[in-house]
Amino acid sequence: MEKARCKWAGNDPLYMEYHDTEWGVPIYDDESLFEFLILETFQAGLSWITILRKRENFREALDNFEYKKIAKYDSKKFHELFQTAGIIRNKLKIKATISNAIAFLSIQQEFGSFSKYIWGFIDGKPINNSCKINSEVPANTELSDVISKDLKKRGFKFVGSTVIYAFMQATGMINDHTTDCFRYDQV
Repeated sequence: MEKARCKWAGNDPLYMEYHDTEWGVPIYDDESLFEFLILETFQAGLSWITILRKRENFREALDNFEYKKIAKYDSKKFHELFQTAGIIRNKLKIKATISNAIAFLSIQQEFGSFSKYIWGFIDGKPINNSCKINSEVPANTELSDVISKDLKKRGFKFVGSTVIYAFMQATGMINDHTTDCFRYDQV
């Protein structure tokens, strides 16, 4: 019998695998949080499946999302990234990746870790929504508005409320699996 999944997972094997193993699982390590933050910023205005299909290319092009290296990227590396096939070649998003790495390091300095900072908005405990169908899942919330505003104040780019809400869903800060999904109770 086929597993009941969130409808957005569809029948694409890559999407289903991501849904079944990653989406909504709480992440507390800074390296993974940074990867998702960057992927979500590149996703702005695009579909998530587009980003998933390019994820390995991003890993290769961005030194496996090592934010300490990315924070030191110079104009030569920027232009190299802009020429890299297989990633989203948007100048503003590439620049944002570098400035976001710098801002990420600044938050680590202030809070001890980015994880402590970001999970501090919800006292370290995931929010379990109880949406029955996808149309009940919000695109953003007052909380994502607050986090977005704070990140922007700290120098982050491409972190609007919708991007941050998607980041929160992906990293398990919010469980938005629909209640009929087999993953709802697991995460």
